[in-house]
Amino acid sequence: MVQTTAAKVVIVGTGFVGATTAYALMISGLVSELVLLDVNRQKAEGEAMDLNHAASFVKPILIYAGDYPDCRDAQIVIFTAGANQKPGETRLHLAVQNVQIIQEELPKIIRHCPQAIVIVVANPVDILTYAALKVSGLPSARVMGSGTVLDSSRFRHVISRHCRVDARNIHAYVIGEHGDTEVPVWSLANIAGIPLDEYYSIWGQRCVVEDKQALFEQVRTAAYQIIERKGATYYAIGLAIRRICEAILRDEYSILTISSLIDNIYGVSDICLSLPCLVNERGRERIIALPLSESEISAFRQSAETLRAILRQLNL
Repeated sequence: MVQTTAAKVVIVGTGFVGATTAYALMISGLVSELVLLDVNRQKAEGEAMDLNHAASFVKPILIYAGDYPDCRDAQIVIFTAGANQKPGETRLHLAVQNVQIIQEELPKIIRHCPQAIVIVVANPVDILTYAALKVSGLPSARVMGSGTVLDSSRFRHVISRHCRVDARNIHAYVIGEHGDTEVPVWSLANIAGIPLDEYYSIWGQRCVVEDKQALFEQVRTAAYQIIERKGATYYAIGLAIRRICEAILRDEYSILTISSLIDNIYGVSDICLSLPCLVNERGRERIIALPLSESEISAFRQSAETLRAILRQLNL
């Protein structure tokens, strides 16, 4: 047995996303104990065995298939369990079934680790994050969704390829729903601190509205395109979850576009959506209200109304 004195993380659901997240956390060296929970115990055991066979290639880590009592003292619970998105299906189609899974399973887990931070990954992530907040009884700072952390990375990737600049030097956010109504914040996108439109002009380039719409369409439809080709998305989201865990476990005060409870920002309240948030060991320290354009604020409100209609149907 490995003696564990560092972080303990629980992953609920060992499908493509859960297993890939486990792999990303294992090779990160951030975690010393990783508990895999799945209704299919054999699947969880198989994933644990496969990961453990890499013991000589990574830092010491205890990985095992567990049950609810094994969640004791976990610092983070990552909830990936739920029905998968099928080709041609929107994330919102999954709402009814996956909300029920959250309502049934999360209280059984939190009972053993009431101090944990919950990261919801299953879709529709904003709806499920709101459901997780309601059923867990945890403070809003300790319940978050993966939100648009991945979408923001996709956005930077698309701009990176278009401008031929390393994505790490691009600051650009996607806010709102993780889904069809997500909002690209073009007004604040910049490269090395230079607003995007100014950067284009410096190099004698031009990016018109139509270009921006075409570029963002690649971001908005990315998951659909991947699902159509290979059935599921999991590598990038696995790394996105690792990044969120890193910000928490290292107390980084990093700014990430997680989904969390919104309280009177841009006229929106009592719903979980993505905005840049300061993330540290306490969870979501604060939400950062960006100086958005009027059209971006309007689009954000529309994103909120789309999700609110779903919440009303679910009686959440």
